[in-house]
Amino acid sequence: MDSTLPIVIAGALVGFAVGLTGMGGGALMTPIMVMVFGVNPTAAIGSDLAASVFMKPFGAVVHQRAGTVRWDIVRWLLPTAVPAAFGGVFLLRALGDGDDLQQRVKYVVGTALMLAVVGMLARMWLDRRRTAADGMGGGDGEDARVPVRPVATLLIGLVGGVIVGMTSVGSGSLIIVMLMLAHPRLKANHLVGTDLVQAIPMVAAAALGHLLVGDADLGLAATLLIGAIPGVLLGSLVSSRVAGSTVRWALVVLLTGSGLAMLKASSTVVVLGCLAMALLGALTAVRDRRSARAEPAGTTATPETPETPEMAGVPGSG
Repeated sequence: MDSTLPIVIAGALVGFAVGLTGMGGGALMTPIMVMVFGVNPTAAIGSDLAASVFMKPFGAVVHQRAGTVRWDIVRWLLPTAVPAAFGGVFLLRALGDGDDLQQRVKYVVGTALMLAVVGMLARMWLDRRRTAADGMGGGDGEDARVPVRPVATLLIGLVGGVIVGMTSVGSGSLIIVMLMLAHPRLKANHLVGTDLVQAIPMVAAAALGHLLVGDADLGLAATLLIGAIPGVLLGSLVSSRVAGSTVRWALVVLLTGSGLAMLKASSTVVVLGCLAMALLGALTAVRDRRSARAEPAGTTATPETPETPEMAGVPGSG
């Protein structure tokens, strides 16, 4: 049966999620290709990276025009991120060949997905902590001029590049969290813009490596893009109208299930893992509502700021 239309639809759904939340592209597309469409894990990784090469510039252009790219940080990321992403491809091939390689790649991708879940939870926690500190006057506030930390940034590029080259996961869900930890006062939109710009050459290097070893299926990548590009643009348009926190928790649940399934966890473990994340999300939402109602009388609550393309709905972040 021709799977072109289902793949286009899958690309559109993933693109919509990326446009809506600014994360989850590779973390969603690769496991969908493997578990739903039966694509070999290495081919899914290479094809996802090839598609990402064309998706990333959409968001990067938005940030460049808005002046929210820290080029000094980009310059310290790329010397390690680009060669690490390219080398990660060959590190992946060193795991073996044939069916053994495909099975080991599933474990590698599953581990990366669980790291992505941790990264997404950490990002939400850091965002909440920074917002609370700024609102109480106890934080230093965001600053677009935070000095770059060269050694930490080089290490982020190295670690992130290897993970992206091996799994296609992490350019938006892991590296941005590491950047937040290394530069905690850097403005959120500058974090996203900087991550998007540095991801273009990094992802391109990884895609080139997979193309050289014969993993990237350009036809599959093109089919994904047919749905992903309009999906990511539509997600960006509605990002200010949908509660981003709700969608992010849905992604956490989905990635938890996908990661555990790729790691060959039992159905019981997969269900319990997803239920645990869903419960955590629900408890967080209840606590937020109680905190909003408990504000001192006479204090004007600040309405929730709609998520802008720079913050959560930027095309191409994954």
